[in-house]
Amino acid sequence: MKKYFSRFAVIAVATFSFTTTLPALAQNNSQIPRPDGKPADMSKPVQVFILLGQSNMVGLGKVKGGDISLEHAVKEKKKYPYLVDEAGAWTVRNDVRFVRYGGNGQGKLLNNDWMTVKGGNLGPEYGIGHPLGNAIEAPVMILKCCIGNRALGWDLLPPGSEGFEFTDSAGVDWVHPGYKGSPERWKKGEEPKPIGWYAGKQYDDDTSDAKRALVDLGQHYPNATQYEVTGFFFWQGERDAGSEALSSRYEQNLVHFIKRLREDFHAPNAKFVLGTLGEAVKGSKGNTGKVLEAHLAVHGATGKYPEFRGNVATVYTNPMAQGGSGNGHYGGKAEVYMDVGEAMGKAMLELLNDKQ
Repeated sequence: MKKYFSRFAVIAVATFSFTTTLPALAQNNSQIPRPDGKPADMSKPVQVFILLGQSNMVGLGKVKGGDISLEHAVKEKKKYPYLVDEAGAWTVRNDVRFVRYGGNGQGKLLNNDWMTVKGGNLGPEYGIGHPLGNAIEAPVMILKCCIGNRALGWDLLPPGSEGFEFTDSAGVDWVHPGYKGSPERWKKGEEPKPIGWYAGKQYDDDTSDAKRALVDLGQHYPNATQYEVTGFFFWQGERDAGSEALSSRYEQNLVHFIKRLREDFHAPNAKFVLGTLGEAVKGSKGNTGKVLEAHLAVHGATGKYPEFRGNVATVYTNPMAQGGSGNGHYGGKAEVYMDVGEAMGKAMLELLNDKQ
């Protein structure tokens, strides 16, 4: 197993726990140093981390605008000091590339820059990218490909997924399609009427965008010629939690999703880190509880799947959500996105260093 050592001797990878509290995460901010301005070791392949999900992975935390903003958290509350230099300007990492595809259609390149705070919104990418950049000597690419309001059981359904039947709480029998099927559902016994979308369309679009970036590697990470897909990050579940049927199928779909991504990117050893919905509390019932149970079931250290031990980690985000919800985009509070990102980044480092 390849080891990833920090270029900053004073840094130690913190042990992540489901019981991590918000104050504890705030204390950890001081342990993440400012970038040193040096480029990565370009003799090594780019370590690619692919970010997938729906709107909160896209990022709806506010960079500017009152006490919920990142500017307020950094300049007034003195959090995340690694994001600014001594003069108060946003730091720029010359060893971490942030590439984002998405928007309203496949193939739209939205970001292709060295990692720095930019634009009006943020997702978890800064909290993820800085710990990884500090710890990995090789060049790092944070490659985000996602769009909002997408269900794992419909839009993001991976190839090879089978259809199923479901009886809802009103006693109505429905048929839900497998991969490439359409529409999203129809009453049992009726003839389905396909629409201009199919099960797995967003999976195909997002993975195609990621592959496009990797095929044109040098256009996305200057002077790079080699890469390894090292890990995946996933923050999603709101859309499925709104459906009796899709939430009941979420665990099965999630297991297949993890395995299929590794297969499609020829990365059988790639690590996988996911975040739970912030409003989901352990012991919750209903659809949200089902999605949470699925998220926890794949956690390698304590979950149900021995094959995920040491290579899949679930970050329990409720302590970081500040009372917000995924559907409410956590009120746009930048600290939620930063704290979740930091926790996910540290969880990934634990997996890469065989500490779990």
